[in-house]
Amino acid sequence: MADVMVMKELEDKASHLGIDLSTVDLDSIHLPPGNDCGIISDDEDVLREENSGSFDTGFGNIIVVDNLPVVPKEKFEKLEGVVRKIYSQIGVIKDGGLWMPVDPATGKSLGYCFIEYNTPQEAELAKEKTHGYKLDRSHIFAVSMFDDFDRFMNVPDEWAPPPIKEYTPGENLQQWLTDAKGRDQFVMRAANDTEVFWNDARHLKPDPVYKRAYWTESFVQWSPLGTYLATVHRQGAAVWGGATTFNRLMRYAHPQVKLIDFSPGEKYLVTYSSHEPSNPRDANRVVINIFDVRTGKVMRDFKGSADDFAVGGTGGVTGVSWPVFKWSGGRDDKYFARMGKNVLSVYDTESFSLVDKKSIKVENIMDFSWSPTDPIISLFVPETGGGNQPARVSLVQIPSKEELRQKNLFSVSDCKMYWQSNGDYLAVNVDRYTKTKKSTYTGFELFRIKERDIPIEVLELENKNDKIIAFAWEPKGHRFAVIHGDMPKPDISIYSMRTAQNTGRVSKLTTLKGKQANALFWSPAGRFIVLAGLKGMNGLLEFYNVDDLETMANTEHFYATDVEWDPTGRYVATAVTHHDMENGFNIWSFNGKHLYRILKDSLYQFLWRPRPASFLTAEKEEEIAKNLKRYSKKYEAEDQDVSLLLSEQEQEKRRILKEDWEKWVNQWKQLYEEEKAKRQELRDGEASDEEEEYEAKDIEVEEVVDVSKEILHFEYGQE
Repeated sequence: MADVMVMKELEDKASHLGIDLSTVDLDSIHLPPGNDCGIISDDEDVLREENSGSFDTGFGNIIVVDNLPVVPKEKFEKLEGVVRKIYSQIGVIKDGGLWMPVDPATGKSLGYCFIEYNTPQEAELAKEKTHGYKLDRSHIFAVSMFDDFDRFMNVPDEWAPPPIKEYTPGENLQQWLTDAKGRDQFVMRAANDTEVFWNDARHLKPDPVYKRAYWTESFVQWSPLGTYLATVHRQGAAVWGGATTFNRLMRYAHPQVKLIDFSPGEKYLVTYSSHEPSNPRDANRVVINIFDVRTGKVMRDFKGSADDFAVGGTGGVTGVSWPVFKWSGGRDDKYFARMGKNVLSVYDTESFSLVDKKSIKVENIMDFSWSPTDPIISLFVPETGGGNQPARVSLVQIPSKEELRQKNLFSVSDCKMYWQSNGDYLAVNVDRYTKTKKSTYTGFELFRIKERDIPIEVLELENKNDKIIAFAWEPKGHRFAVIHGDMPKPDISIYSMRTAQNTGRVSKLTTLKGKQANALFWSPAGRFIVLAGLKGMNGLLEFYNVDDLETMANTEHFYATDVEWDPTGRYVATAVTHHDMENGFNIWSFNGKHLYRILKDSLYQFLWRPRPASFLTAEKEEEIAKNLKRYSKKYEAEDQDVSLLLSEQEQEKRRILKEDWEKWVNQWKQLYEEEKAKRQELRDGEASDEEEEYEAKDIEVEEVVDVSKEILHFEYGQE
């Protein structure tokens, strides 16, 4: 029945073009996989709008090629062969999927044809590649998607101005920041449910905000400033906002989207999809769109094979480094860049075109990253020419493309770059080959970005052969921590970019020997750090005060896979996700005190809602810190009230437990009294149940089990 309905729709569309489909082999037209025949599932309504023509109609894999030569019947086969040769190079044409209508009156072709591919992605690529294709001087192809004709035919004959809608103020998307209790939110995705909570640490529990089943089909993601929560669906992505309502604010059509990424200032959303080609020898087909978050408009799209987007970096999807585009620091979202083969392409968001209309030529570029605060790019180029051309790390200013600093490196095996959050420092972790080339040793090149001429210091570990397991800068600070050595008990060293005399020299603060840790998590406010042994190291946690160089707490969260500081640095969440058992999360105070635990089957994600930077000046924050006791009196009184409430709640719990216990005991006492007469009867009139009132006697009873007689014969002379 569904096929009949779809074919009827095809006939209706073709009739708009004056095409008679009576001669078409309808059996050759197949519905694409996943066609829902217009039935909306529960999880698709988030991206569906009334009268929207942007969703799958079942004909997304069909294109119409116009401006073909008009030929008589004897040349029909030859023209069909030429067209098939052109379009079969792009994708697989279905059997009977190429059809050129014929004018019944003249017997000649009508100058256009229909081509049906296996997938909509192949059809879209065919349109992109061949629209404007010049067959000869007189015949330049005009290619359209079959689904476009609905849109073309529904254009009204006369233009009418759009209706003016009355202005209605929207919800304040930052209202959640004004919570009277100063709480933070987090999102949790478990099984089919996605839930948002307040972290009510005072009451030792999460406070529910919003819950929805099938809210996303793969994952959720907060925007960098916490304004939006993004969800991912087959038809594209959507963003939601608010303190408690989480209304849908905008949707972004991108079929089969797999990954998303926000710009730092939340102005743009990057979406990514990858589709397998019909020919296994070809690379995956990649589509990347950059949307304006507020309007939903596509500002720029990039299409090509996976090979076009797979240069360097660490891949979130097979063959592709994610994010493909990296954004300049700050909240202006002015530039974004990506690597190509021997080039670094930098775009500006005013025109969404290349800066100076050309890419930066960088032979053999391997990696790059932006300063978190300034339009400065650090890039790494490995050695070439068998070592004749040294590796180098360069700092490049954008948009001038001026090289601010360069450091040549020799015998380099690997290189990783780490920016400090304020853009004050850049640490370059360099692995170098020994003279024999049989092993490597490690060291750091430390760039002081904000100082004159950008001085560079070299830092080598006491044991140069130590493997670097993890590195992390203190946010907004001058310290960094390094896990180095051999597993399972490496060492952890903490350094400062300042000395006691603040002379601008790197100095080691301490080395913690033999720690079972493989990850570092600084508090967003600095000063405190969690040394964690995740996954295979059984979730060991050490809460460390870097100011005082002392451990505040040693604890564990068995099987822990994730550690997340809340954006204020007051609380830490540890979670077990994607595990067969013990899925759930714990909330800890900054100094390692366990506050509460929530077990949740099939827990996939736990994410704190980010906060934008404070508007307070450094002087104002310092003033608040100095007068903290005066400000804290109000909160101490509130804490005391909460403690009293929790105490009352605990007493109420104990009272309820005691009542339940007494009720259970009384039930058994009543049953005991009801059965007293029966027990007395069974004891031959004895009524007491007290064992000491009875005398125990041992009585021996002999019982003959069996008697048998056997005659034995003995012969004389035998023993």
